[in-house]
Amino acid sequence: MVILNENIKNQVKEIFKELKDPVKLTVFTQKIECPSCEDNRRLMEEISSLSDKIDIDVFNFVIDKERAEHFNIDKIPATILSGVKDHGIRFFGIPGGYEFTSFINSIKIVSIGETTLSAETKEQLKTLTNSVHIQVFVTLTCPYCSKAVHMAHEMAIESDLITSDMIDASIFPHLANRYKVFAVPKVIINEKIEFEGALPESEFLKYVMQSK
Repeated sequence: MVILNENIKNQVKEIFKELKDPVKLTVFTQKIECPSCEDNRRLMEEISSLSDKIDIDVFNFVIDKERAEHFNIDKIPATILSGVKDHGIRFFGIPGGYEFTSFINSIKIVSIGETTLSAETKEQLKTLTNSVHIQVFVTLTCPYCSKAVHMAHEMAIESDLITSDMIDASIFPHLANRYKVFAVPKVIINEKIEFEGALPESEFLKYVMQSK
């Protein structure tokens, strides 16, 4: 079963011409009790086939439990994007719909190693002294969610103390209920700071810096 049509594949190939360093897609999956895992694995395999700079590893969430724990993977489907190092970028769910763009953009910034964040934001992030875990809850039909995901992932690129998760609220309804996700994007930082909407960079940064 083909996930991407030829037109999309050609567009992605053009974007991938800009890749610099190799990118690893680490996929955690399981056939039993995970109806979306198979489609996510196939999507990742198709994406990895579009550039010789992209490699893929696929692991079973149950059989490879120790590896999953090493990467702090506690739900599936899960995909980790890493380059010269693990930047803490995670996608939980299938990055389709509007999130396909944020996934492809994340591959690009991981490979190039440069973000579009302002110099002021970069300097502020350098002052972080504790770990920051950003969870961005999305739906694949939300046109604003990808902006929030992209910003969170760029911040993870800029700071080794930041990890950033995209979480599809429709695939993980128990988490959506737990965090009272009634509108998306909804961002949760270190379990205690939260906001809704795709905020401007400066406003997003204020919430991140509150976790200091």
